[in-house]
Parts: sequence; structure tokens; C-alpha cells
Amino acid sequence: MKKILVTGCAGFIGSHLTEYLLLQKNNVIGIDNLSNGKLKNLESFQHQKNFNFINCDINNDKINYILDEVDVVYHLAALADIVPSIQNPSDYFQSNVNGTFNLIKNCKNKKIKKFIYAASSSCYGIPKIYPTPESSPIDPQYPYALTKRLGEEIIIHFGKIFNIPTVSLRLFNVYGPRARTSGTYGAVFGVFLAQKLAKKPFTVVGDGNQTRDFTYIDDVVEAFIEMLDKEIKNEIFNVGSGNTYSVNSLIKLLGKNKIVYIPKRPGEPDCTFADTSKILKKTNWKPKISFETGVEMLLKSIDEFKDAPVWDENSIQNETKDWFKYLS
Repeated sequence: MKKILVTGCAGFIGSHLTEYLLLQKNNVIGIDNLSNGKLKNLESFQHQKNFNFINCDINNDKINYILDEVDVVYHLAALADIVPSIQNPSDYFQSNVNGTFNLIKNCKNKKIKKFIYAASSSCYGIPKIYPTPESSPIDPQYPYALTKRLGEEIIIHFGKIFNIPTVSLRLFNVYGPRARTSGTYGAVFGVFLAQKLAKKPFTVVGDGNQTRDFTYIDDVVEAFIEMLDKEIKNEIFNVGSGNTYSVNSLIKLLGKNKIVYIPKRPGEPDCTFADTSKILKKTNWKPKISFETGVEMLLKSIDEFKDAPVWDENSIQNETKDWFKYLS
């Protein structure tokens, strides 16, 4: 049994990770400022005696005291979305960069045995190699990607200085129940599922032939759990499904709907596809959930997307004006 801190515990990935850690009988402190996370995501485990939720920002001085009894830190708290990061980059630096520094700074002289960071595959920008290995050039295309990459550099650098073993997981296109639907023009699953429930057309970017390494949440959580192995330290790993799938193939799995095509967005790759050979070789983790099975499981919980915003061609165009203005 370990005492584990999960930042961003009320978010999509953070809530699933917290739930799994509690099932393994760990003591978990979960912190979240609820700017993106939802208390609803904690409902299934919030009253467990080995869970303590604290409504707190990672820039808060309380972090120093929270860390006193912690063995392991999982750092998932972050602002997400591309458009708001262009409109309000200072907010993203405060959360994703300053917040990450404040967190690991306060790990100094504690008993932290490992610091595990949720990084983003967006650090690769528009890759030249597919599948994309961890050694690929870093080329973030928008402020969100930059701030997540800077957070990764911060934990690696200060982990060495403070003698804290670190692991950074570069996540590729995670999907599943509780996926975030808030924010300015969200991720593809939230957009499509809300449109499906409302019987509105799917808004397909470009021609829909672009592919993404869609990775189911259960596989991602298992990757985070695998990092608890004391032999795994001071590493960066891609976490992906082992394949890449077109948006058009996703639409086929989601069922019949009308389709509206909208302009391709600058700064986005035509393909994301993780080279996972390193994590497969150095750990016992491997993805288990096929794309077809993952989408089928997600559709069983489609009702949770009923309150998500229903986007259409015009509202998307309005919300992404800055995207095209600054990234073209």
C-alpha cells in the first residue's frame, strides 16, 4: 500500500487512474481545482475511506503540506485545448508550466519515491517519421503543446537535481467514458457523440482521411500503473494503441449520421501514430483494447454526453477564428 497524490483527479484520465489506484487498496490524495475536472467524475469512489479529495490549485502553497506524507506523485493537472491556449497563453503558462514547477519544487526534501508526468504527444508537432519514436524532433505547433513540453522538461530537470526518479508518458489521443466535453471546441469523440445524440451532422475536418492513434482509457491507466515498478525510472515513453485509425473509420463505427466537411486546421498533423517499441521492450505494459471494442464500450455510456455542447459548422468557424488567424 502506497500513499499516492493524483493531481487533476477529477479530470478524464485522472479520475480513471484514481479509481484504479483505490481498487488496488492504495491511499490516494486527489487534488483538483475543478477548472476542467468534474465532481461527478468522483462519484463512484469519493466516499472510500482511503481517498481524500482536496479542492486545490497546484500553484497553491498548500501543496507543500500535502506532499509531506506522499510516496508517489502522478501529475495530470493541466489546462487543455488548442484554441484557449492561443487566446490566453498566460493562463496555460501559469497552470502547465508554473504549476508543474511549483509541484516538483515542493517535492524537494520530501520522501517522494517517484514523480510520474502525463505528457502530450503534441510535443512532436507534425512528425516526419511514422510511427513516431521518442527520439523524434520536438516541434510544438501551439501554446498548449509548448506548455506541456516545458512541463516535461521541468520534471526531468528538477527530478535529477532533487534526486527524484521521474517518468514521463507522452499520451496519444486518449478516449473513453468521462472524456472532457467542456472547453472551446473539444476533442473529436466529445464533439461527435454530442452530435450523434442530438441527431446533428458530424463535422469532419478536411476529408476525414487523417488518422489518429486512438488509445482507450483503460490501456492508458494500465500504463500509468506500470510506472510504479521501482525498476522503471528516468524514462520517457510513448503510450499509444499500436495502430492509427482514420476519422472516417471512426464515423463508420459511430453509426449513420449526415456529414458536414469543415476546413482542415493549420498546425495539425495528417497522422498521429506512436512508436511504442520502447515501452513494450522496457516494461510489461501493452495495449489490450482494440479500436472497435473501445468505441463499442464508449457508445454504451453515450448518455453522459447529453449535456455536452452540440457544435455545428458555424459555431466551430466562430470558435476557431483565432486558430486560423495565428497558426495559418
